[in-house]
Amino acid sequence: MKKLFFLATVLLCSLVIKAQSNLEYKLSVGDTFIVQQNAQQVITQEMEGMSHELTNDIFGEYKMKVLEKKDGAYVLEMSFTDLNMKMTSNLQGVLMDVKAKNVNEGDIQSTMFNSILNTPVKIVLANNGNITNVTGGEDLIDKMINASGVTDSNTINTIRTSLGKEYGSDGLANSFKQMTYIYPNSGEKVASGDTWKNAYSGKLSTKNNWTLNAINATTTTLSCEADVVMSVNEAATSMELKGSQSTKVTANAKTGFIKEMTVTGSYKGSSSVAMLGDQKIPTKITSTITYKTIE
Repeated sequence: MKKLFFLATVLLCSLVIKAQSNLEYKLSVGDTFIVQQNAQQVITQEMEGMSHELTNDIFGEYKMKVLEKKDGAYVLEMSFTDLNMKMTSNLQGVLMDVKAKNVNEGDIQSTMFNSILNTPVKIVLANNGNITNVTGGEDLIDKMINASGVTDSNTINTIRTSLGKEYGSDGLANSFKQMTYIYPNSGEKVASGDTWKNAYSGKLSTKNNWTLNAINATTTTLSCEADVVMSVNEAATSMELKGSQSTKVTANAKTGFIKEMTVTGSYKGSSSVAMLGDQKIPTKITSTITYKTIE
C-alpha cells in the first residue's frame, strides 16, 4: 500500500510539473504578422450643467516582421499599412475624419497621416513582450511635418512635441506594450491559475495583474486587471484621470503572438483648457480597444 501511495504521489507531482509552462515569444526570422486594431474612446466633460461628449473612433492596421533574434530578444520591423481616425462631438458634429489611404486635397491631416504609411520602424521585443527599444519614430514625425507644408519654426516645434507623444520612439513603445507585454519574466514557469505582475508608463501608466486562465498545444488564454493613471498635458488642454482596465487575450501557444485581445477601460478625474485658466472640468473616459491578428 505504501508503494502504491508513493507511486501515486510521484505521478501527481510529475503531472503538476508538466502542467507548468514557460510563457514567452518563440518567433522565427521571417515571421510576419498583420494586426488590425479598432478603438473607441468616449470622453465626457461636465461644465455649467452641460455635457460635452467626444467620441474617437480609430482603426489601424500594421505589419510586423521578424528581422533577427539576438541576445534573447527579437528585432521587428513595424509599418503602418492603414490608419483611419474620426472625432465626433455631440454638440459640434464631426470634427475630424481622416482616412490615411485616401488623401483629400487641401486636408492637411490626411496628407500627414498618408505620409507615414509603409514607413518602417524597428522594435526590439524581449521574450516576455516588453519593448526595450524603438528606432525610427522620429522619421515618422519628420515625414508628417514635411507633408503638412508648415514652415513656421514655432508651429513646427508645437506639432513635433504633440506628435512625439504618440508617434515618437517612446510613444510607440508605450503604445505597443499594451498589445505585447503580456508574459512573466523570462524563465519564470507558470501553470493555469497562476498570476504575475508587470507595469508600463507613459501617457497611460498601468499596474497589471495577469492570470494564466488556460493553455493547450495551440492556444494560451490570459486575463488582466489593471490600475491606470492617465496623464495628458498638451498646450491647449490637459487631463489627469484614474481608473481601471480589464484585458482578455487569446494567443498562439507556439509563437506567443496574440490571436485576439480586448481591452476595456473606465477612468475619471478632471481636465482643463488653457483658455479657461485653472478651472477643473469633471471628466470621464470609457474605452474599448480590440486587436486581431489576420492569418
